[in-house]
Amino acid sequence: MTRKNIVLLVLATLLAVVYTVYFTDWFAPKTFKIFHTSRNLRPMRPGLARNGILPSLQFGVSHELRFTEIKVVPLTAWQTNQHVLPIWHLVTSSNSVPMKSFFYGQNIPGLHPAIKGTHPELPETNVTYRLFITASKFSAQHDFELK
Repeated sequence: MTRKNIVLLVLATLLAVVYTVYFTDWFAPKTFKIFHTSRNLRPMRPGLARNGILPSLQFGVSHELRFTEIKVVPLTAWQTNQHVLPIWHLVTSSNSVPMKSFFYGQNIPGLHPAIKGTHPELPETNVTYRLFITASKFSAQHDFELK
């Protein structure tokens, strides 16, 4: 190989590496976003919340995930004590079903209450809560409030 061919080969390799690092997501950290939607259905139908399930509060994530933990805590209590008791806490023992959205208090296949026999508490209005979601080694949190 001539010197010119070696320089061109090194330059092409360098350009390929720069392109791969800056213009693909191969080396980007794996993240996901959480969002929620709530509809004020409680005053219209007071008996709507049964067994802690609140169908007017729905959470979603940016893409399908196998959740390993879902936890909801009051934000002000969590800011002073990070070991505060959650109002809803699910964990997995093996493998959960990939999901993109779920309702507050829903029984999610593959997840069970962290403390056996507990049920989700109904969130209060005008109180800010923090939702923690863990999916394998990735985690995210989201603050929400029921009006």
